[in-house]
Amino acid sequence: MKRYCSFVVLLVLLLAVGLSVVVKITSTDDFSQNNKDVLLLNEIAHKMVLDDMPPENTASEREYVILDVNGNVIYDNRSDRSEVITVETAMKRCYPYTYITENNQITGSVVLTDSDKHFDSLRTNIIVVYCVCSFLLIGTAAAFGAYIRKAILRPFAKMKEFASYVAAGDLDRPLEMDKGNLFGAFSESFDIMREELKASRAREHELIASLSHDLKTPVTGIKLTSELMAAVFSQNEGQEITVTENMIVKMNNIYKRADEIALLVGDLFSSALEDLGAFKVNCADENSTVIAELVSEYDDRGLVRISEIPQVIVHIDKLRLSQVIGNILFNSYKYAGTPIDISFRLDEPFLEVSIRDSGPGVPEDEIALITHKFYRGKEQGDKEGSGLGLYIARILMDKMGGELSVRSENGLCVTLLIPLS
Repeated sequence: MKRYCSFVVLLVLLLAVGLSVVVKITSTDDFSQNNKDVLLLNEIAHKMVLDDMPPENTASEREYVILDVNGNVIYDNRSDRSEVITVETAMKRCYPYTYITENNQITGSVVLTDSDKHFDSLRTNIIVVYCVCSFLLIGTAAAFGAYIRKAILRPFAKMKEFASYVAAGDLDRPLEMDKGNLFGAFSESFDIMREELKASRAREHELIASLSHDLKTPVTGIKLTSELMAAVFSQNEGQEITVTENMIVKMNNIYKRADEIALLVGDLFSSALEDLGAFKVNCADENSTVIAELVSEYDDRGLVRISEIPQVIVHIDKLRLSQVIGNILFNSYKYAGTPIDISFRLDEPFLEVSIRDSGPGVPEDEIALITHKFYRGKEQGDKEGSGLGLYIARILMDKMGGELSVRSENGLCVTLLIPLS
C-alpha cells in the first residue's frame, strides 16, 4: 500500500507539472495564431476584394479594423475605439492581421483586435478542463486505492495474522471473514484447514495415549517375567539352577516384548522425522540376495516361504529396506498369523517383490487407506497397533525411488517395486 500511495503522489506531481506546461504553452505568442483567427482574417480580406465591404455576418461576432494601404481606417466595429490601430500597432500588440491583396497589389489590411480576449477565454477553458480531468483521475486513483485496501489488503493482513496464530499453535482462534470479501472461499478454506489441523492434533494426542498404552503392555510383560525369574533365582540362591523349558519360554518372551518396543519406538521416530522433512535415505548398489538376509532377520516364527531370487543388482538403502520388510512381516504376524509367501519377478527397471499372507485381508473400501498415517482398519478389534507400519514402509519405498502397493486377494498382498541399479 505504501508503494501505491507513492504512485498517487507521483501522479499528482506529474499532473501539476503538466498543468504548468499547459499554462506556459498557452501563454506564448505562437498559440494566439490559431486557425480560427487565420480563417476569419482570410474571409474578411476575401470579402473586401469581392464586395469592397466587410462581411456583415462576422461584424457582430468579432472586433476588427480594416485599414487602407495608407493606414486610414475603412471599417472599425470595436466598442472601444480609443486605441489607434495601425499595422505597426498590430505587430507590437501581437494582434492577428493580414494584408488585403488585389492583382498582386496590397490594397489594405485587416487587424483582429479582440484576439487576446478570445484567446484568454480559450486558455481558461483548456486549463479548467485539464484541472477537472486531473481531479477526476486523482479521485479515481484514491478511490481505487481505498477499494484495494478494503477488499484485498485487509483480508490478506487478517490471513497473515491468522497464519501466525496457527504457526504458534493457537488453533482455537477462527479466521474472521468480512461480508462481501473477494477472498471468501479462500478464507473459508484457511479456516477449514485450521479445523482439520485441530482435529489432527486431537488425533495425535489420542495416538500418543494409544502408543503409551502399547509401550506399557510389553514393558509390563518384561517386568513381570523379570520379577518371576528373579524370584526363582533368589529362592534357589547358592543352589545349582536347572534351566527348564518354561524358563526358556519366559526369556524368549522378554526378547519378543523388547523387540515390540523397539519396533514401536522406531515407527514413532520415523514418523516424526517424516513430519520434520528430515527423513533421509542413502542408496547404494546391493546384490538382490540381500533381500533373503533381511527377511530371515524378521522371520522369528518361521512362517516365511521365499522363492528363488533373480540375480540382479538393486539400488537400495539396506537399513531402510530392512525396516520396510520388518514392518510388513510384523503386520502379517499380528493380523493374519498364517504362512507368508514371498515371490519375485523382474519388471524392469524394477525387481517386483510380492509378500502375501492367507489371512482375512482388508475390506475393499479400506485398501487405499491402510498406508495412510495413523490409519487402522475398522475390523482390528482390540489388537494393538499405531497405524504407522505400512505408512512408514510406503514413505521409505518412495524415497528409495520405488513403490509400495497393497491389494486384498485371498489374504493381504503387499507388492514392493525395488529399483534396479
